[in-house]
Amino acid sequence: MLKKLYKIVILPYTLFLLYLMFFGMGRFQYEDNLITVEPVFSTIKFIQGAMSWKDIVIIVVGNIVMFIPFGFLGWIFPKLADLKSLLFTFIPAITIVEGLQYFTRMGIFEVDDILLNTFGVYLGWLVCRFIEKRFSY
Repeated sequence: MLKKLYKIVILPYTLFLLYLMFFGMGRFQYEDNLITVEPVFSTIKFIQGAMSWKDIVIIVVGNIVMFIPFGFLGWIFPKLADLKSLLFTFIPAITIVEGLQYFTRMGIFEVDDILLNTFGVYLGWLVCRFIEKRFSY
């Protein structure tokens, strides 16, 4: 039942997430192409300069939590049930999305986003393995 629901929900969820990444949350087209390539340090600077905890949760935690569902992709594509295959597929895909944000100027290409999103996929993969072992999926 859970796998069937996942198969129904993941495509609209992916489209919604892409909408958020390019148009949602007050996005606008930047005048210049922006890139942030300082892994971890740029997120630390963001946290230090954040106006509120709400900003931190929305940006940092959101970049992790919103990608947890992609850790379950092995339910649709059996080859992606293996962590290595999943990550070798996900990392280029999210890098392309970040690149599109850069080239369209509808976001910033951020290495930290790739790292946080990938960590979310990893957490999702762990939850998926737990569910499969616990409930014999």
